[in-house]
Amino acid sequence: MTVDVWDIRIDAVIDAGASLTKVADGFKFLEGPIWHPREKHLTFSDIPGDTLYRLDANDAVSVFRAPSNMGNGNTYDRQGRMLTCQHATSSLTRTEPDGSLHTLATHFGGKELNSPNDVVVRSDGLVFFTDPTYGRMDYFGVERETELGAQGVYCVTPDGNHISQLASDFGQPNGLCFSLDETRLFVNDTENRHIRVFDIDKSGNASGGDVWTEVVKGDGEGHPDGMKIDSTGNLYCTGPGGVHVIAPDGETLGVIRMAEFTANFAWGGEDLCDLYFTSSTSLYRTRVKTPGLALF
Repeated sequence: MTVDVWDIRIDAVIDAGASLTKVADGFKFLEGPIWHPREKHLTFSDIPGDTLYRLDANDAVSVFRAPSNMGNGNTYDRQGRMLTCQHATSSLTRTEPDGSLHTLATHFGGKELNSPNDVVVRSDGLVFFTDPTYGRMDYFGVERETELGAQGVYCVTPDGNHISQLASDFGQPNGLCFSLDETRLFVNDTENRHIRVFDIDKSGNASGGDVWTEVVKGDGEGHPDGMKIDSTGNLYCTGPGGVHVIAPDGETLGVIRMAEFTANFAWGGEDLCDLYFTSSTSLYRTRVKTPGLALF
């Protein structure tokens, strides 16, 4: 692994010579990694493999759920319940403490969602997710016609009783994350290769939506997909060549270059400085200097 340094501020984030460890391989296409800060395990999705896997503290991999309805993005709410975007069912689900699945969203305006892709939960419990069409394509989902006429971003209440559309003018909305104070929501657009930012009020309503930064610098395979923020406000987003590290002012500090196409990542470990990458057929890990955020 190498780090392309474009701004010296990246030195506070990761060593240019940090090593990369392949933790596991042999998968079809990995996505959706999330770290459980109390039980110390990483859950991740193999979308075409129709399986959710779990990596324990000893780097042993086991099946967590199969079939997974082609689960993609995952997150935890503040109660430690796992939320999963399911491609095959066009739904957003939550795993309850007893292991049962509670469906939070399947439709908007009487029409079936495209295929929820990635999800975040605000500290007050409001759930925000993106809904591109990738899960209605062969291999990464179940090939079928769409019902909605747009690829949008949505907010749903914790009980699933109310869903609102925050924006519908994306090419393909994908990764999303909140600013540290949760007043702004960043959403990337895979098709248009940029990141937009919305102001979010206490009720979950959105305004703004201007382009915050482009994700086009560098060379190699990759586009905006997985996106998260670290504990100091640096935003990480997949892009050409690997994972782009972007400062709070929107300037790209550099790229963590990956050997395999990388769709997503998550911080873990005791100090949240282990950075895990879901890279197509393999799961990788490196060390960073700036920790990520615990989901609960």
